[in-house]
Amino acid sequence: MTYVSGFVVPVPNDRKEDYRKMAADAAAMFRDYGALEMMEAWGDDVRDGTVTDFRRAVQAGEGETVVFSWIVWPDRATADAAEARMETDNRMTPPSDAPFDMKRMIYGGFAPIFEMGRGAEQ
Repeated sequence: MTYVSGFVVPVPNDRKEDYRKMAADAAAMFRDYGALEMMEAWGDDVRDGTVTDFRRAVQAGEGETVVFSWIVWPDRATADAAEARMETDNRMTPPSDAPFDMKRMIYGGFAPIFEMGRGAEQ
């Protein structure tokens, strides 16, 4: 069954194109590791919640937009192997002028319990 790596990160609005380029470059690396899909979604309608929300989760400040992204892997074993490879891959070293604050990024691995759409088992 597929496995998903999910990420949420605040990005300065004026660094949107830098972030998009970084993500596009990373996509080739993730494909080399066995990723099936990758999505980077720029916050377009990220509302304030009553108790918590995406912006508070990553401490997004004025002039920052929340990016929600994920990578779909064929299975957890492939995702785990990719994570191990990333630790020694120089392409994973963030540039000194990275377009986001990695300290505020939240991420995790997720095992789907329901899928609909492209690639979903019927």
